[in-house]
Amino acid sequence: MSGHFKPVASWRFYLLLGIMGLVAAGLAGFVVWLNLFEHDFLKQQGDVRTLRVEPITAHRGMITDRNGEVLAISTPVVTLWINPQDFPKTADAVRQLAQAAGLSPVNLAQRLKRYVNHEFMYLRRQMTPDEADAVLALGLPGVHARDEFKRYYPPGEVATHLVGFTNLDDQGQEGLELAYNDYLSGEPGQRRVLKDLKGRIVRQLAVLKPAEPGGDLALSLDMRLQYLAYRELKAAVQQHHADAGSAVILDAKSGEVLAMVNQPAYNPNNRAHMDPESLRNRAMLDLLEPGSTVKPITVAAALMSGEYTPDTIVDTRPGYMRIGGHTVRDVVDHGVLTVTRVITKSSNIGVAKMAMALPEDAVWGLFSQLGMGRATGTGFPGESVGHLPPNTLVDRAVMAYGYGLSVTPLQLAQAYTPLADHGQLHAVSLLRQDKPQSHQVIPPKIAREVLEMMETVTQKGGSGTRARIPGYRVAGKTGTTHKVGSTGQYTSEYRAFFAGIAPVSDPRLIAVVVVDNPRGRQYYGGEVAAPVFSRLMGGALRMLNVPPDNLKTLPQKDLPTGSLPQDVKVAE
Repeated sequence: MSGHFKPVASWRFYLLLGIMGLVAAGLAGFVVWLNLFEHDFLKQQGDVRTLRVEPITAHRGMITDRNGEVLAISTPVVTLWINPQDFPKTADAVRQLAQAAGLSPVNLAQRLKRYVNHEFMYLRRQMTPDEADAVLALGLPGVHARDEFKRYYPPGEVATHLVGFTNLDDQGQEGLELAYNDYLSGEPGQRRVLKDLKGRIVRQLAVLKPAEPGGDLALSLDMRLQYLAYRELKAAVQQHHADAGSAVILDAKSGEVLAMVNQPAYNPNNRAHMDPESLRNRAMLDLLEPGSTVKPITVAAALMSGEYTPDTIVDTRPGYMRIGGHTVRDVVDHGVLTVTRVITKSSNIGVAKMAMALPEDAVWGLFSQLGMGRATGTGFPGESVGHLPPNTLVDRAVMAYGYGLSVTPLQLAQAYTPLADHGQLHAVSLLRQDKPQSHQVIPPKIAREVLEMMETVTQKGGSGTRARIPGYRVAGKTGTTHKVGSTGQYTSEYRAFFAGIAPVSDPRLIAVVVVDNPRGRQYYGGEVAAPVFSRLMGGALRMLNVPPDNLKTLPQKDLPTGSLPQDVKVAE
């Protein structure tokens, strides 16, 4: 019986073996055919599934102060994103991902539902590399990572109004970050990478285009002076329960801005609860009537006309006068004054009479030459240009003592540069300068005479005695103006000013302090702003090692021992 079935079994075996051989030969032939005729197509399809061209984020340039201290820097972070079409729709996967990423599972599920037909959705931006690695370690399909940078501001709120900030995409939104965004941003690059089926980068294959980092920006700021000015201004605004304040310090020899601070301020590293009012760089955006701080400029115009000298007599009696239906008043009747005493006593009548006696364009023309009514040219976004009134008799008289025109605190500081540097008007700069730009607008002799007149303001009998600095000769001018309300009428609120220069023997610094709406019994510039000027200017001179020029005013314990250096002068 067994011999009868053996041929049949052998036949079936060989048939099956033949079929398998044919299949194997067919498969081998198909593989050969694919390699010979479909190689390029298959390679392309494989590359599509595994090779990707990824952007290389360009490193944003640093912003530093004039001494190299970092004000803004970009640090590496990771942004996670999801392809909702690849992500598993299970509640357990959503819960795991939300817990690892520090998100709400309910909110994440709702977002995935909204983006179900999309291929891209941000999971969480600007995570630390360690945080992102913890999420990627879950190995969930559709979760991807992208390298980015996050901007960090080491000085926080101290320099924020000038530096500004960037958004999540590292693009400038305010301040110099916005003004120099293209320069700081650089050029992104490209790289080809190999990814696995879960979208994770296995290895980098080639750099197609290297990223070009952004340029670094060196500001004119000296952060030692910036911290000092910020501290003093903030303390004054709090002490007087004021609405706001600004302070600017310029280098009298170059026009560089060494410090610029404002109140209120904000922390650019945490903008979750930022008040829009705190965004304003008031020193460059707010337009203010400067009040008596411009009287030295009016006097300079009078001296330049040749009709006046520091000793010319001006009759201010009876302390008021009418001009075209407008009444000009002094606080008290100062009687007969010399031009110098007009500055010392801050007489509105005195400067108004001089302005009206001068040629029509004398005062208006000098104000214009000093930059009032136009932007300073710093390139700061939205910088205000100010306003000069029409050159009528009444406007000329009112403008002479600081009403009817508007300037920014920075414009006022710039207008003082000729008084501090032999009549040279300096172009102000927010960047460190190797070759300052300036031109002559006031004769050196007249600039010196006006500076010495301004020194009497801080001496006995002047309105700015609280601006004195032990060891230094100080020239300056107080100012107190009524604020203009929403109806265009003057209100019962005030702004307190002090603008000054030190040391008088060889001016090094110019500072302007503004305190907006101080509340309480003290609201005059000599009471509110002058003490702030004294503290910040005194500290700045010492930080910059500027030698004292008035040792008689130093306390005995602070006097140096031994012989004095040759460049130190003792005021008589």
